[in-house]
Amino acid sequence: MIIPVILSGGSGTRLWPLSRALYPKQLHSLTGENTMLQDTVFRLASIEERGPVYCVCNESHRFLVAEQLHETGADIGEIILEPSGRNTAPAAAIAALLITKKYPDAVMLVLPADHVIPDTAAFGAAVAAGKSAAEAGELVTFGIVADSPETGYGYIRVSSGTESEKTVYPVLEFVEKPDRETAERYLASGDYFWNSGIFLFKAEAYLLELEAQNPAMLAACREALEKSIEDLDFLRLDAEAFCASPSDSIDYAVMEKTRRAVLVPLNAGWNDVGSWSALWDVQERDDAGNIKKGDVLLHDVKNCYIHAASRLVTAVGLEGHIIIETSDAVLVASRECVQDVKVLVEQLKMNERDEVMTHRRVCRPWGTYETVDASERFKVKRITVNPGAALSLQKHQHRAEHWIVVRGTALVTLEDKKITLHEDQSTYIPVGAFHRLENTGTTPLELIEVQSGSYLGEDDIVRVDDRYGRQ
Repeated sequence: MIIPVILSGGSGTRLWPLSRALYPKQLHSLTGENTMLQDTVFRLASIEERGPVYCVCNESHRFLVAEQLHETGADIGEIILEPSGRNTAPAAAIAALLITKKYPDAVMLVLPADHVIPDTAAFGAAVAAGKSAAEAGELVTFGIVADSPETGYGYIRVSSGTESEKTVYPVLEFVEKPDRETAERYLASGDYFWNSGIFLFKAEAYLLELEAQNPAMLAACREALEKSIEDLDFLRLDAEAFCASPSDSIDYAVMEKTRRAVLVPLNAGWNDVGSWSALWDVQERDDAGNIKKGDVLLHDVKNCYIHAASRLVTAVGLEGHIIIETSDAVLVASRECVQDVKVLVEQLKMNERDEVMTHRRVCRPWGTYETVDASERFKVKRITVNPGAALSLQKHQHRAEHWIVVRGTALVTLEDKKITLHEDQSTYIPVGAFHRLENTGTTPLELIEVQSGSYLGEDDIVRVDDRYGRQ
């Protein structure tokens, strides 16, 4: 049996301003109708004898991840919450420890949640080709068949004079991202593959290698799992123990040191979508070489990627550019310089700008809210509550709130009273009053919230009861 383990802990900073810390790229629909996480799940249909899906994600993304996974209809084994990112090796170790308890002879397929692999049949065939080697105790990685001298990927070298009929090759070395001249030499030799970051191995085999190569990491993961707690649909790791683990990738922690690493070639149109130019590469373009998303109007524009999320975007006389518009930020960049978007993100972090963390439209387990306007002593939000959902029973120390129902029916708890509000009706929540908002109907509840007071931060919430387990 093959147990898929999806790693969904990345932040995708190079796809800012669409991808943000609290809403990263794998949770967006970038190349089709489904999100990248969902496409990763659907891709598993090409694999025979597969078991339930395990997913490791950032604690801050848990409700979005759970919702998107459940929408796929997949059999979910466990959603594991990382209290902080420690790279891929500890994440895979936690999953391996869980899998060995329930499926001791299973093979783990470890794959990132943010890759594009359009040829799912070729993907399934590659996994099938590596299964026997993995069952025999080998640690399988998938090498992307290189078709250009890319300098943005790491490479894996296999034995010289590879035979075309072979499907599994011993790994000779992992090499870092090369310069252009070196990449051209790699491509010409035929002995080098792009490093995909996808792995196939028995859970026990991975743990044995990790024990030999990095025992401190495995010890920290064991302790984090032993002290973990079940929280609704999630497994919450112990924060102190997990954060004590060294932070390292599967490549560095195990694959580069083991003698049991083998490679299976993968030729399936793979792309890790690590930049806006990569999205331009993998999608269908119009006759002028442009990709347009949203309300876009162009004149004399060629080979550009334009994404309009909330308003009309126009451009004249451009070539080879990226334009990304969201409700609170706009990015304009040359396609040749999009890797430097991460430099802007670092500047935003240094300046403690909200735009690096979240969008104006913020997802919550009960629905969404979007800040429409704000000033020093007031804030206006558009709130949508899903059918059957409810906000926590809470109070605020510094702000009062006015609620005006725009669509649907709201059940409001205000201290010891319950009030039903219909469209065009409103209520007032005084400072310090306990209150709760519920949607008991079958359609989304939409309302406008006007906050007023001396402090309007999101941390001015005292929860006394919450069905989603938030503090």
